Amino acid sequence: MKQSGNRNSPRGNRIAAKVQTLVSEILRDKYMDDPILSGVSLSGADSHGGLSFVRLYFYSHGDRVAAQKRLDDITRAVRFELAARMNQKYTPEIKFEYDDTIERAERIETLLKNL
Repeated sequence: MKQSGNRNSPRGNRIAAKVQTLVSEILRDKYMDDPILSGVSLSGADSHGGLSFVRLYFYSHGDRVAAQKRLDDITRAVRFELAARMNQKYTPEIKFEYDDTIERAERIETLLKNL
């Protein structure tokens, strides 16, 4: 899993965690019936750019390319819903990025077994 937040900013950590939680709820509430997004889980979040940007890391149990495309397609709608749910003056821009940590861990495990 990717680590949440920006190491230098406790506020950035809080914002990233809040955005991750709210976006997870939005995906569950609004896109539960979407066959591509039903297998998507958010695994972490990082804040950047003075809290104006949050990168959300996701893992897909299905086709990761299709999941990335679908998430890119709904980003604007998700951000609009995020703005309605956040109690802040500004809503950060969001970007979804695939988290390959599980696959890398499996490759390392396979390599270690073969030693």
